[in-house]
Amino acid sequence: MATLDPNMPDSERQPLLSRTSTAYDSEARSVKQDEQKRTSALRSTALGLSVFVLIFILTSNISLMTTIQSPIAEELGASSEVTWFNSAYLIAVTSLTPVSGKLCQIFTAPVYLLASIIIQAIGILTTSQARSIHVFLVGRAVTGVGSAAVTPVAFILVTKLAPTKRRGIFFGLVNTGYTTGLACGAIIAGALEPVLGWRTVFLVQIPVTVTAALVAFAMIPREEKVDIDENDSMARKLARIDYFGVLTLLITLVLLLYTLASPKIDFRAVTLSVAMLFLFVLVEFRWAAEPIVPPSIMTSRANIFSGTSVVGVMTARWAILFYTPVYAIAVRGWKPSAAGALLVPTNAGFAIGGLIAGFFHIRRTGSFYTPSLICFALFAVVQFVVSQLCTPTSAIGLYIGALFCNGFVVGALLNYSLAHLLHMTPISQHVIVIPFNATFRSFSGSFGSAIAGGYFLRTLYRNLDQGFKSIGMPHNEELVRKLLGSPLLVQKLEGDERLVAIDAYTGAIKATFLAGVGLAIVMLIVQAGVGWVAPDENGDKPVRSDRDDLQRVISGEPATS
Repeated sequence: MATLDPNMPDSERQPLLSRTSTAYDSEARSVKQDEQKRTSALRSTALGLSVFVLIFILTSNISLMTTIQSPIAEELGASSEVTWFNSAYLIAVTSLTPVSGKLCQIFTAPVYLLASIIIQAIGILTTSQARSIHVFLVGRAVTGVGSAAVTPVAFILVTKLAPTKRRGIFFGLVNTGYTTGLACGAIIAGALEPVLGWRTVFLVQIPVTVTAALVAFAMIPREEKVDIDENDSMARKLARIDYFGVLTLLITLVLLLYTLASPKIDFRAVTLSVAMLFLFVLVEFRWAAEPIVPPSIMTSRANIFSGTSVVGVMTARWAILFYTPVYAIAVRGWKPSAAGALLVPTNAGFAIGGLIAGFFHIRRTGSFYTPSLICFALFAVVQFVVSQLCTPTSAIGLYIGALFCNGFVVGALLNYSLAHLLHMTPISQHVIVIPFNATFRSFSGSFGSAIAGGYFLRTLYRNLDQGFKSIGMPHNEELVRKLLGSPLLVQKLEGDERLVAIDAYTGAIKATFLAGVGLAIVMLIVQAGVGWVAPDENGDKPVRSDRDDLQRVISGEPATS
């Protein structure tokens, strides 16, 4: 174990996350912090809009693939690699998100964000100019590397700059940026591609994202630098990075997500991933002077259970986002631009659910245990309804209503879950807890693309094979392969072939959504294990929660204010 030099400056001697922080009166400190966090209306508006744009670009790069994957696959000759179009991007985002909190602390949020967006722009440019599937996937991965900073920086800024009573509504606004990108990305890409081509869909993002990053860099208050000495040289800043911890964590995540996204699970990669995870934990506990993820966070039941439950629910949610446009194209026969518009109601519900929960309820610090569980249960119910409406003849108005409810419940769920997690962890750890939780959230996109995508394609292949055999058609591997990668092809078929393809897509989509129902039920149980009473900054005294108030009411005592 490393020892501290007695001659070392105080800033170097103090641990990043002190285990012995003095507890303070939360009400008085909250008021004082709120006064210090106020910024000018102009600065706040500019910062909010720039972060909104960056989140929009981040998420639109996921959903746009649902409406333009067919022309990309056709031009690059990659019908069997379509699942990697999103997986390469999401694996990169997910793998780097855990280290974002530490990099924000070392380099400050504005510097780290600007550098990351420059990398993102390089990746988008590479993607737009790709002439082979390999270059295209490299471009998508580099874009993901640059995009990894956006989510943690957004939530860190909300935590540090937003008044406590308005923090819930700002969390809802961040979620609105997510859902707007998901909804509009598919629509814009579906509309632009037939006119300008898929390469332009990527190129137009570059000036928008770079401009937004420059505005954010200028608007983020410099006094919000976290735990750094302003006189630190770049060499000293770089020396503070736990490189071996970063390397082992990246290898762990990349190997795990790679094998999940592959058609067949590579158990050698899984074994190596587990070994690297063990090495990472050993490094963080034993040798790292400034761990990427402090041991206290890795061993926190609240962090692990809350993150796992979010991963599970959002994996089921991502299946909706990925395959609702596919359903509209293959089963309903809609054009890609119209199919992308089907994401608007579910993403509008997502935004409204988060905003309503934040504006009307999450107006204080404290426990939100019961609201979280209610939202998890409602999600399972609504997910089941959506799955049953995935038929060629179901009422489209009813289907849209179910999609809206699905988004509404998830928007509120994420807001309550994060607010409750912040209640369950010491304030001094929030700057690390938030990126750590964002990592789990990023996992859901990767898992939704990998697990749901693999399950969907395997089910679709089986349905197509059995369907064509049932009409006496000899096995046509080339046709099946093309149908797996291009839902647009379904409507170009005729007669019995078209009916078989529609039935195959219908069955595969419904089965994928039903699998999400089972996953949601399991995650309800996991979320229940998070608990509701949090320790104070010293970790040894409980903090009053809304459940304490409930017990007072039940016993006839007045609830505290």
